[in-house]
Amino acid sequence: MAHNLHREITGQGFMSLAKFLRVPASALSSHPLVLAALSSLNSEILSEASVNVISELIHYTAARNSGGVSSQLPLIQVIVPQVMNLKPQLRDPSKDEEDIKAIARLFADMGDAYVELIATGSDESMLIVHALLEVASHPEFDIASMTFNFWHNLQMILTERESYTSSGNETSIEAEKTRRLQVFSSSYESLVSLVTFRVQYPQDFSDLSTEDQKDFKQTRYAVADVLIDGALVLGGEPTLKILYMKLVEAINHCGKDQHSDWRPAEAALYCIRAISDYVSDTEAEVMPQIMSLLPKLPHQPQLLQTVCLTIGAYSRWLNAASSGLSFLPSLIDILVSGMSMCEDSAAAAALAFRHICNDCKKKLCGSLDGLFQIYQTAVIGEGPFKVSAEDSLHLVEALSMVITELPSEQAKKALEAVCLPSVAPLQEMINQGPLVLGQKTARELTVHFDRLANIFRYVNHPEAVADAIQRLWPIFKAIFDVRAWDMRTMESLCRACKNAVRTSKRLMGVTIGAMLEEIQGLYGQHHQPCFLYLSSEVIKIFGSDPTCANYLKVLIESLFSHTACLLTKIQDFTSRPDIADDCFLLASRCIRYCPQLLFPSLVFPSLVDCAMVGITVQHREASNSILNFLSDIFDLANSTQGESCLSIRDSVIIPRGPTITRILVACLTGALPSSRLETVTYALLALTRAYGLKALEWAKECVSLIPSTAATELERTRFLQALSDAASGANMNNLVVPIEELSEVCRRNRTVQEIVQGALRPLDLNIVAVS
Repeated sequence: MAHNLHREITGQGFMSLAKFLRVPASALSSHPLVLAALSSLNSEILSEASVNVISELIHYTAARNSGGVSSQLPLIQVIVPQVMNLKPQLRDPSKDEEDIKAIARLFADMGDAYVELIATGSDESMLIVHALLEVASHPEFDIASMTFNFWHNLQMILTERESYTSSGNETSIEAEKTRRLQVFSSSYESLVSLVTFRVQYPQDFSDLSTEDQKDFKQTRYAVADVLIDGALVLGGEPTLKILYMKLVEAINHCGKDQHSDWRPAEAALYCIRAISDYVSDTEAEVMPQIMSLLPKLPHQPQLLQTVCLTIGAYSRWLNAASSGLSFLPSLIDILVSGMSMCEDSAAAAALAFRHICNDCKKKLCGSLDGLFQIYQTAVIGEGPFKVSAEDSLHLVEALSMVITELPSEQAKKALEAVCLPSVAPLQEMINQGPLVLGQKTARELTVHFDRLANIFRYVNHPEAVADAIQRLWPIFKAIFDVRAWDMRTMESLCRACKNAVRTSKRLMGVTIGAMLEEIQGLYGQHHQPCFLYLSSEVIKIFGSDPTCANYLKVLIESLFSHTACLLTKIQDFTSRPDIADDCFLLASRCIRYCPQLLFPSLVFPSLVDCAMVGITVQHREASNSILNFLSDIFDLANSTQGESCLSIRDSVIIPRGPTITRILVACLTGALPSSRLETVTYALLALTRAYGLKALEWAKECVSLIPSTAATELERTRFLQALSDAASGANMNNLVVPIEELSEVCRRNRTVQEIVQGALRPLDLNIVAVS
């Protein structure tokens, strides 16, 4: 009979069966079906079906629609002891792996479902915790990792204040939190000790398939997350002590040669690195001992890579600790060894070098000569270092940060020296003549400009950078003149110029004029989008400077008139979205920083016409830039600088208002993806706020074009009412729902969407104007 009942339960989901039998929640704990399912756990052979039923029972007791854990306590009190009886089987050698996996799954399900009950720390709940530790200790990662979600959720409940609000006042909350953390501390200590071995490299790692190597790395990431959970419950320092003991134990079994077993030491260091964010910068007991052990480890590639990453992870500690400075020379020696070992260790060493120079820059100012030597060897690439061009940027940034801490005159000399390994090869290429320079690959040039861009970004000495860019301008101009057709080189060169402008600001003096003249002339021939974003940075810095007004006016008129000629139909926007994006980002910058230059210019009307053509481009960034540009025009009254330009704006926008409104409504109802709805909605509401009753008339005319089969009269009325409220100054956040409703109803299927778009015709700018 029980067997038949059990088979009947497994034939369909428990919840649907309970519903079918109309079993009240209060009676489930004694219902024959439930008892039959639970008794099946005691049978010799554990069937997958019975485990599935119990698993569903567990989930059912925790589900909100079943009343939640509190209303299901009678049933939980029946389930838990039955599952707990399975604990000895976790270590039963006669059980096959599938049985163990099934039992582990029940414990994991129980932990996930009842985590809030368990978090109270009662004696009964600790029995479940011990069972879950048993699962976590299983040698098979697939089984042990079933519990990881539980440990994370338990950590969140134990550490987050919201979990304790029912405890009363602040004193009671702190007392209860302290009590619970104390109750679970030994469990998390055990957990930290249990999981560390799982990150140890297998002996045959190099023979594993690419897929298996990837799986192992994922295992390491998962264990790192568990260690972070442990550190959050125990605190960084107690967790560090546990891991330090593992490191000491590993080093005792690890000789100084590469052939000794380096794997346990690497595993311990990997774990120590994982919790670096949770260890206090002032920790004085364990960290000094760890740092003194690092130089004693063998230089095996994977171990050295992890040593380098660990050094980088604790760079803040090295800066803050009283003994930090004494460790730096030996640790930098390790990083130099890492740069020479292999590409992976070199990448780790370069990153760590950057972290150390960033956090310890004040301490390292006196060691600049030694740092320069490392930098030059890596960047010139003639020594034993295996640092890739990409990773060398970490070294560029590292030295630039240290230079920032120098006094002004020293910084100028140091900046010149740090630029030299990039400037010299560029000068040499230019000296070979324009023909040879034109035949170089982009990579031969960009590797140097990328480094210069980072130098100008991270050396925070405006005057020194301004001097450097003035000295280097002849080199930059020569590259501009010969390679303006080469997008990759121009992007890299413009990034260097942009960072120089951003750092030196108005100290750039005459160089900025020469730079703008250059890109203005070249843009008409080569239409490189990076010329626009460089101009955008210049507008941000110099836009409000009256002494620059004349040449900035000429610049933006030239750039915008050329762009408007390039983008005359939607297909142009689709084929060159990068130009559209950078053009309208620049236009928005002009509205913000120099509206007095943009609005009176002859190019402003054609720029608005260009925007109207391109609003519906499907490229996300380009579309957003155009919509934001229009919103900035409509919001001009909010700008103190823009008030004087309102009459000019209105003379351009009002004649085009009906068409702009129709295109925006078309965008809302399907011409653009629903992911752009927020940006389109803002533009439409900004237009309505700016033009009030006029905009409402435009909107009414547009909405009247939408067939009644697509949107009901009520939906249209609600939409127009939202716009009317916007015109009256209502909070825009409260108006979104009716606009979203119209959007959704017009997109409900392809046929409706096509009918609406056919009526609104967003690509047709010449529908009869609305009066």
